[in-house]
Amino acid sequence: MKDTKTILFKCGKELFSRNGFKDTSVSDITKAANIGTGTFYNYYTSKEELFMVIYLEENEKLKKKILKSIDMDQEPLSLVKELMLINLKGMKSNPILKEWYNKDVSYKMEQYFREQKGLNRLDFMYQDLFNVIKKWQADGRLRNDIDSEMIMAIFTAIITVETHKEEIGLPYFPQVLDYLIEFTMKGLTAVSKEEGKNESK
Repeated sequence: MKDTKTILFKCGKELFSRNGFKDTSVSDITKAANIGTGTFYNYYTSKEELFMVIYLEENEKLKKKILKSIDMDQEPLSLVKELMLINLKGMKSNPILKEWYNKDVSYKMEQYFREQKGLNRLDFMYQDLFNVIKKWQADGRLRNDIDSEMIMAIFTAIITVETHKEEIGLPYFPQVLDYLIEFTMKGLTAVSKEEGKNESK
């Protein structure tokens, strides 16, 4: 017999991908899995938990794919712009990850993580970029007066602004995002450049 938890995972992924989080119920999932609804709760506490397990797996796959496709040794501004662009495209093209841009769903995800596990695994970035940031700081290419975890949080804030593109204005949003990245990176590299000038005197 196939593992019941695996079957629930596969059925949930298929239904969430096809119908979205909001229009998929526990009953829909258990019906597709051909098991009783009560059995679902032996493996997952809620629809939200199953969705988050699926979301995190898809997110991890995307991040690994991105890492293999880009040059991590390029200049900070170019690297961050490329990372965010590829990440946005990847999330929008994946029906599971795309749910992050549904405000109702993203709120539920954030609430779930606050209550259960914290938000650390929900960050759009990953350990590899965190290590690059620390290396940039050590090499004097990025400000050292800002904690590396804070810099990661700044990057996460930039990518999360996508969920507010309607309020910003759809015609302006792509350029607004580009400017935000440019201005942020200039601010994060400004002190290190100035320090370099002072040291060369």
